[in-house]
Amino acid sequence: MDRERLERGVGSVQTWQDGEWQVRAIPASAAGKTYRCPGCVQEIRPGVAHVVAWPADGRGDLGDRRHWHTGCWRARDRRAPGVERSRSAPRYG
Repeated sequence: MDRERLERGVGSVQTWQDGEWQVRAIPASAAGKTYRCPGCVQEIRPGVAHVVAWPADGRGDLGDRRHWHTGCWRARDRRAPGVERSRSAPRYG
């Protein structure tokens, strides 16, 4: 595998309950920014390997890409997306 492909991650199309997604694995060496995972609503810090996903149907654009912890992405069918609340919001359950 060439260095450029390794740095930008290896991609594939995955089929989930909510459709087909273009998914790219981002290696720790290429993870240079902080993102918020939509699965757990926690930060993905620089240097942490993760995945980036966007709709594979061509309807989306760069704004539709989401960075996920690898485990959160794999658990998508077993749990709902995280809900971000303000610090003062009531907690239920």
